[in-house]
Amino acid sequence: MSVFADVLRTQIDYTAWASTLLLDAAAQLTPEELTHDFRTADSSILGTLVHLFAADRLWLERVHGRPNPVFVTDADRSLSALQTAWPPLLQRWQAWAADLTGERAWEPLAYTTLEGTPYRQPVWQVVFHVVNHATHHRGQVSGFLRALGHTPPVLDLAYFYRQG
Repeated sequence: MSVFADVLRTQIDYTAWASTLLLDAAAQLTPEELTHDFRTADSSILGTLVHLFAADRLWLERVHGRPNPVFVTDADRSLSALQTAWPPLLQRWQAWAADLTGERAWEPLAYTTLEGTPYRQPVWQVVFHVVNHATHHRGQVSGFLRALGHTPPVLDLAYFYRQG
């Protein structure tokens, strides 16, 4: 295994850890807090978590060379659905990353966007995108939690490294 593949695996581990912590924090909220409209693209804590889950699912299908799934289904739109489906999805990401080599990280991944545009880019760029996208939306949810008077979990990458 290469150091580069190890870095990518660590990034996948980080995003699984951080998303799980945030999902656990969301489980402490009332239904009203979960669905409070913050007037953002995904509206609420629940909406943002659903978006993040759907993106994780979409990209995992792509790295496996499968067609795009439906992005968000009606069945995805509940906290209980996320609690059931997201942890195993994050574990599947980790299982995929376990076999990643330095050579495979540089291989181009061909995929089609939800709008039908074809792209090819190295696998490593996709991994960093998935992690960065998740970090962005976890930051939004952390801000929403603060706005509702809650203390969000510590999700900093440095804190993850210190958990070691």
